[in-house]
Amino acid sequence: MEYKMIVLDLDDTLLRDDQTVSPRTKEALMKAQEAGVKVVLASGRPTYGMEWVAEELQLEKYGSFILSFNGAKIINCRTKEELFSSTLSPKTVKHLYELSQRENVGIHTYVGNEIFTEVENPYSDIESDLTGLPVKIVDHFAEAVTEPVVKVLMLEEAEKLAKVEETLQKELEGELSVMRSKPFFLEFTEAGVTKGTSLHQLITELGIKQEEVIAMGDSYNDLAMIEFAGLGVAMGNAPDDIKEIANYVTDTNMNDGVAKVVEDFILKVASHS
Repeated sequence: MEYKMIVLDLDDTLLRDDQTVSPRTKEALMKAQEAGVKVVLASGRPTYGMEWVAEELQLEKYGSFILSFNGAKIINCRTKEELFSSTLSPKTVKHLYELSQRENVGIHTYVGNEIFTEVENPYSDIESDLTGLPVKIVDHFAEAVTEPVVKVLMLEEAEKLAKVEETLQKELEGELSVMRSKPFFLEFTEAGVTKGTSLHQLITELGIKQEEVIAMGDSYNDLAMIEFAGLGVAMGNAPDDIKEIANYVTDTNMNDGVAKVVEDFILKVASHS
């Protein structure tokens, strides 16, 4: 199969633990783009927290795309145009705030280029470190959000958040997409919005077939695109249940897992054609 697009999660997939792209991975992705393959970044991160990776991989030059906020936004790197944007209303944010209070977990969202939260917590600080967005502590979370937002996160240690996820997935079924991106991040976007649905929309617009797409990730918010893609790849550091669903399991993010897939499934094919 000649693949025309590779879609990459960032944290614990494309990026190493120190938030860098390895030289081998960068070289493989640049060669793939030179061969005409689209490299698309798909992350739960806000767009701002993804732009430096897009710049490093020269996605603007190759006319590629960013799927940010778990697919709630699609950005054309060349034109900076939004191809798709999905939001949650202030009323929905208020409802999620009330649920977070009931479940006794933290909550934050993005307003402009800031992370809004009501109580200082280590998980918002982690998100700030990952994305480069500052944390703003507000007096009343629900009242501070007066305009639609792209997504909301609930925050807590992994074991407790897993139980909250189970409860709220049932309670909000059909109303919102509910998924974990990290053990301590539970994410909420508009119903039906996932990395998979946004990827479907993007390839339809570009005239690329489902079977011509590779999607790689390590976490539960990657499942939809791993299942959708012609070749769904789980990282070696992914949980076992994600590996079971994937078509292929590569090496870890610390051992050039992305590069190995690009070399084996894209560059070898290109060199023989």
